[in-house]
Amino acid sequence: MPSEQSIFLVGPMGAGKTTIGRLLSGDLHREFVDSDKFIEEKCGANIPWIFDMEGEAGFRDREEQAIDILTQRTDLVLATGGGAVMRAENRKHLRSRGVVVYLCTSVEQQIARTAKDKNRPLLQTENPAQVLQELFKKRDPLYREVAHIVLQTDQRNPRWVVNEIRKRVKALS
Repeated sequence: MPSEQSIFLVGPMGAGKTTIGRLLSGDLHREFVDSDKFIEEKCGANIPWIFDMEGEAGFRDREEQAIDILTQRTDLVLATGGGAVMRAENRKHLRSRGVVVYLCTSVEQQIARTAKDKNRPLLQTENPAQVLQELFKKRDPLYREVAHIVLQTDQRNPRWVVNEIRKRVKALS
């Protein structure tokens, strides 16, 4: 696989983007960036605070700027936020500037992985399962549109997922 080509991980919250991204970047000796953490560092505030102060639209504006900046880097493994694909500009940058891997997971798996996480503003609701189901309906087609590779992560060991990504990215080059 070309060493300069960046790999961008997309998918819903709880799909394993950060875990897989860290492992993959270590294997490939590349920098790892989580776009949400990047936004928090640039803003000096956490995601829930940004949502509270600026609303989802304000956060998405910041996310669009971050995706533009980060996708211009080479030799990077990037874990994007679950909603990054909602904006056409983000999809364009992701698709054209690197290899996009959609880490697909079931709503049940998402619930299991995010149940205790208070840092997810969209899940601070009475019925997080319903929210996740609605997000899946809206976002799954967009993840698939932008992806060069689609991988199911349910019940999969992170090491297996990393090895599969490496194999499939190599097959693309």
